[in-house]
Amino acid sequence: MQKNLFTEQPLILDLPDADIRYYPEFIDNSAANYRALVDEINWQQDTINMYGRPVLIPRMNAWYGDANAHYGYSGLKLAPQPWTPGLLLLKTKIEKFLQTEFNSVLANYYRDANDSVAWHADDEPELGAQPVIASLSFGATRRFSLRRKSANGIAPFHIELASGSLLVMAGDTQKFWHHQVAKIKQPVAGRINLTYRFITENTHGK
Repeated sequence: MQKNLFTEQPLILDLPDADIRYYPEFIDNSAANYRALVDEINWQQDTINMYGRPVLIPRMNAWYGDANAHYGYSGLKLAPQPWTPGLLLLKTKIEKFLQTEFNSVLANYYRDANDSVAWHADDEPELGAQPVIASLSFGATRRFSLRRKSANGIAPFHIELASGSLLVMAGDTQKFWHHQVAKIKQPVAGRINLTYRFITENTHGK
């Protein structure tokens, strides 16, 4: 796992009721990190219930963290796998840079153009009222979209998340905004997204 890390001034997204910062070249040697993470992470494809029938999530994912960092979304209950050396190294670097503590990470692997994540907010109770989500991207560039839960004439916002970039969502972002990574028509290579979080309560444990 490559250790080089750039510190730079962020692009601050000018969106109402949101605190979002984007660092386009946060991690150096992102291609090497991508290859290492593909092999290092224990990827799986979970199933959720939609309209009474099981449906495979359209991406691979994995949940890592401290022993008590249980998490759940869309009916899934995720018990943390122990930290890998690479995920722990990246966590430490981000914590030092942001001066923010994290105890878990949700890893998503978008294998091709058909993999996606639908509109949602990271607003589960165990994340707290104003969670800080630190999102690292490796591999192919994909479009990250945001739309306000109550639009009130506010247009959706789109940003291309490049390999090695860091997107930080904080404050009331999850309260007022949804986000997604949509399927695309043109062929695209794989992308890994690591979203570091802090679990405040174990509502999905045991």
